[in-house]
Parts: sequence; structure tokens; C-alpha cells
Amino acid sequence: DRLRSRGLGDVYKRQIHKNLKSFFTYKHIKCPEVISYSCGEDLLSDTGNKDIVFLDIEMPGMNGIYVGNELKKSNPAVIIFIVTSYSEYLDEAMRFHVFRYLSKPLEQQRFFRNMQDAVNLYHTSTLLIPVETKNGVHAISATDIIVVEATERKVMVYTVQKSYESVRNMAYWLDTLPKSCFFQTHRSFIINLGHITDFDHTLIHLTNQLLSLIHISEPTRPEPI
Repeated sequence: DRLRSRGLGDVYKRQIHKNLKSFFTYKHIKCPEVISYSCGEDLLSDTGNKDIVFLDIEMPGMNGIYVGNELKKSNPAVIIFIVTSYSEYLDEAMRFHVFRYLSKPLEQQRFFRNMQDAVNLYHTSTLLIPVETKNGVHAISATDIIVVEATERKVMVYTVQKSYESVRNMAYWLDTLPKSCFFQTHRSFIINLGHITDFDHTLIHLTNQLLSLIHISEPTRPEPI
């Protein structure tokens, strides 16, 4: 496992390293390898696995928004923290599914809470979900499942690669899918939070163009499963 920090000032690099060490010590977990970079170019040129990345936004050369987008293109599962004082970049950062936005100065308790969420998400991303069909059982990464839909007495599981007709009902999927990443918008849809690009009170837009619009029943709001 590898954690990366890029473009952060020396003070915040030291603080993040200290907080990471304290967090993993507190959790009685071996601290993973932590690597720092002075610029986005160096980070992107490193082809090693990147599980969790801390990015600043305003730095010479490539800014954090560009670097985050490039990281997500090569590895959609990478967990990205934005650490900055510039809140005006929040909307732009959310477009590439930044995991958390941490404002300076860093507060340790908030850092610990967010790191726990990141670790939980990391474990979920490595989880394989069995999708049972009439033709067999397919092991699918939880992060690759976009949405589960109940329609016309069928339950369809849509993934980034293809779709499957599940022999299981929605109650099974509500119980099986990790609650930290999926929620049910109404009785017909269970959606992966990581594949949402935008939403309002009536529609959810997803990363898959064929499934770009999911209706939210009114007056019901999305509820965690």
C-alpha cells in the first residue's frame, strides 16, 4: 500500500506524515509506505500503484485539479484528498470525485475521521461481489458496479464492463452491497456513490453514458442502505 503527497508545503507535508503515523499507530495497523513529491509532474511520472493521494491545488506547473483528473483516468479507484486554503476550487475538484476536501490548517481529529473513511473505502474497493446469473457466477469488483436496477420482474446489475441479469432480488442486493458506497434512491435503484457525476432533486447523472440519468422518486430523498 502506498500513500502519496504532492505539491504540499513542507510544513503540511510534515504534518500529514505525522498524522498518518499517529493514525495507523492508534489503529494498530502497520503504516504503509508514504512518498512525497514536490510537483505534479513527478507524481504522474511515477507509474507505481497509488492508493491514497494528498494534493494541493495551486503550485507551479501542473495544478492539483489537473493532476487529480489524470490520476483518476489511469486509476479510477485512487482515493484523493485535496488539501488547500482555496475553497473556490471545491466544485471543480468534486468533478473528478475527490474523496475529501481538507482545509488548512489541518485539524487532527478531522484528519483521523477522514482517514478512517478512506481506509474503509480502500477495503471496499478490493472487495469482490458475486453476481449470480442463469449462466453462472461472476466475481465483480464493488467499485465496478454502477447501479442495480429492478425492472419488469428482472434485476439488472450494470458494471463498467457489461450488464448482468441477476437471479437475486433487490433485498439481496440491499444486504450484500457495502453500505459505505451504495445507496437506494428508491425501490428500483441502488447506486454506487463513486459513479455519480451530478444530481439534483429529481435526477442523478452517472459516469456511464448509457445510464446517464436515474430518476429519484419524489418526495423521497436518497437514503443510506
